[in-house]
Amino acid sequence: MANFNDDYLTGKCLISTPKLDDNGDVFARSVVYICSHNSGGAMGFILNKRLKEFSFSDLAEQLPIAKPSSLNVVDIHSGGPLEKVRGFVIHSTDYIKEDTVVIDDVIAISSSIDILSDIAFGTGPKDNIIALGYASWAPKQLEQEIINNDWLVLPTSPELVFRTKDEDKWDAAVKSIGIDLSRISTKIGHA
Repeated sequence: MANFNDDYLTGKCLISTPKLDDNGDVFARSVVYICSHNSGGAMGFILNKRLKEFSFSDLAEQLPIAKPSSLNVVDIHSGGPLEKVRGFVIHSTDYIKEDTVVIDDVIAISSSIDILSDIAFGTGPKDNIIALGYASWAPKQLEQEIINNDWLVLPTSPELVFRTKDEDKWDAAVKSIGIDLSRISTKIGHA
């Protein structure tokens, strides 16, 4: 198996390959931000799957936060298949609080109610994605999925993460690395 260093994928994005489209996988046509990757496994958030049945207003109603008279329209995303009721905010580093985990110079993660209140009042981070749930991989599982052609890795950019429309993120990510996905085999084997 290929040797991946600790933190190899931390701060990177994954693009699902068409192989994951074939079986109706939750990750079909996904762009995933990896916030942690080490010998214990990996954790990340799907960036391009907006929840249609649940809004920021719905979320604000369920939380003990002060609410402005009118809430800004903020999309809620499905961050992944695990703990779908647990909320996270992937955001720009212009907003740092006590519970914030800074991933790199550009992106941080927070999960406190305070950040949701600040977003509601327009005092939160300049760029943000609110996600319910997350994705997680056991030790060496993600590395094996990459070897099996399930994922491609690309550098993260604020443009892709925060400023590209959800429905365009997968295509923009693929285009950014210049790979023709039709040429990637969905079969694995040994030479």
